[in-house]
Amino acid sequence: MVCLGQMAISLRPSSVPFPLALAPRSPRMASTFSNNCKSTSFAPPSPSHADRRRPILLFDIMDTIVRDPFYQDVPAFFGMPLKELIECKHPTSWIEFEEGVIDEMELARKFFKDGRPLDLEGLKTCMRRGYSYLEGIEELLHELKENGYEMHAFTNYPIWYEMIEEKLTISRYLSWTFCSCINGKRKPNRDFYLDALQHLKVDPPSCVFIDDRLRNVEAALEVGIVGIQFRSADLLRNDLFELGIDFSASKHSSSQNQLKLTKDQAS
Repeated sequence: MVCLGQMAISLRPSSVPFPLALAPRSPRMASTFSNNCKSTSFAPPSPSHADRRRPILLFDIMDTIVRDPFYQDVPAFFGMPLKELIECKHPTSWIEFEEGVIDEMELARKFFKDGRPLDLEGLKTCMRRGYSYLEGIEELLHELKENGYEMHAFTNYPIWYEMIEEKLTISRYLSWTFCSCINGKRKPNRDFYLDALQHLKVDPPSCVFIDDRLRNVEAALEVGIVGIQFRSADLLRNDLFELGIDFSASKHSSSQNQLKLTKDQAS
């Protein structure tokens, strides 16, 4: 049974092909696990061989890497509170859009239950303006990339992921390999996870999945994938370290990397 809390939740299957600590190395994870049940981990015995294959990292995008404009910017665009917007919008149109079942013109036609017109271009502009990296996450992705980790998006999002890419160039760090609009499936659908494993040609414990939604993390765990619930870049860094994921190659060039990132963001 997983206890819900406000700290990061790290979920691990019974065996993984890369090094893991036998006990949490950070006081935060140790204390929340033993005292508050806010971090749950399942640690296997030490691997018999040190040079295990590095894990593949699968990242959710919205509210894990990129700020989601839906909860603040979009209600403001429509001039209504979020609760009212949810009550007014069609219950399945966005899901269908995310699955690639309908295109954006059909989304505009059925976005509202009462059939009122939608300013499609205005909404797209609103969302494009709202996309930004969450605090500290771009630096973390850069370090993981510098250390040679393979990373993929594993996200529920429509074709508008192209607007995110155009603005933030996430492909510098990871591949947009698993998007619901391309694959036709959404998390937490079990088949979506299994399709990703089949595409990557790896066993489930060879992957680490990061998502802000606990249900999606639990679904990953159910198929044997290592899971981390995202809360912040700093907590994610700690959780990845607990899994034996190495950031050491970037230590000597951290100042240069930070300078480059700052220049990139300013350009």
